[in-house]
Order: sequence, then C-alpha cells, then structure tokens
Amino acid sequence: MALARLQLEPPRLLLRVPRREDFEAWATFMADEEATRHIGGLQPRPVAWRGVAAMVGSWHLQGDAMFSVIEKASGQWIGRVGPWQPEGWPGPEVGWSIVRSRWGRGYATEAATACIDWAFDTLGWDEVIHTIAAENDRSKAVAARLGSRYLRMDRLPPPSGATAEVWGQTRAEWRATRARA
Repeated sequence: MALARLQLEPPRLLLRVPRREDFEAWATFMADEEATRHIGGLQPRPVAWRGVAAMVGSWHLQGDAMFSVIEKASGQWIGRVGPWQPEGWPGPEVGWSIVRSRWGRGYATEAATACIDWAFDTLGWDEVIHTIAAENDRSKAVAARLGSRYLRMDRLPPPSGATAEVWGQTRAEWRATRARA
C-alpha cells in the first residue's frame, strides 16, 4: 500500500501518515509545556521538525510510525498516535499524544484501538506495549481502558534515557478483550 493513501478511520478520527502540512500544528503542540510534560518536554521548532521527519522516515524505513490524528468534525490535526519501535525501544509500542484542547474526549483511546488492531492484523505483532511516565495518570487510564496492564519498569534509549513504566498485552489478550466488548 502506498504510504500517501494509508489511513485508518475510527468513527471520529482520520489517522494518516504525517505530511508537511501537519508541521505547524505539530510544532505548536510540542511548544505546549503541559501537553509535552510526559513525552520529553518542550521542543523548539527545529527539534519538532526533526520529530516529524523521524516519523516520516520511520514509515519509509520500517513501515510503521505514529499517524497524524485528524479530527473529522473540524479537519484539524490534534495529535499523533500509532505504532512506534525505534532502535533500542523496549518493545513494539502503540503510543499516543493528543493536543490539550482535545483531552477528555476519548480520542487517544479511539485512535489507539484502531492502531492496535492494525498492528496485530497488518504488521503481525505478537504484543503491544505503551511506555508511560510513572506520574502520567491520564495515559495509564488510557492504557487500562485498552485492556493493557503494568508489566515492568524499563529505560528508554538515548538521548532520553528516561525510566518509564511499560504497560501492554499480547495479541491473544487483545483479541479476548475485543471479543467481550
């Protein structure tokens, strides 16, 4: 499938590979101290640019990375959610980060659900993890709603080197949870 056409469509969202046009919203998001507190902190525009470029590059190098999250009702870029497994990462992750103005609407859970389905069905993953800062109760709640559980503490690779809680589940556990829903 051509990356330009790759998209997932949960009910209220459009998930697609990041584009150049996403950069302004991405940079604004990365300049929000509260929104970035648990994902490495503030990033000046040049660093945010490298972050977008890393996601696009990952899509081309290994066929996965975070999707840009577009709110269907407004057409606005509202975050990044998706499969992410850079070199040295603690495992195959589906991560999420949504702009603060859209917190509390269930968008992270909705987008992550679509991405976990895609990771298991299309990428063939056997497990999925979520690396979460110990003090990030909002993300732990999203992980729990997804059916994930705390697995262990781990360290993220350089340059971060931060310690994070690792939450997750296997494909079989995901399928069992989805069958009950």
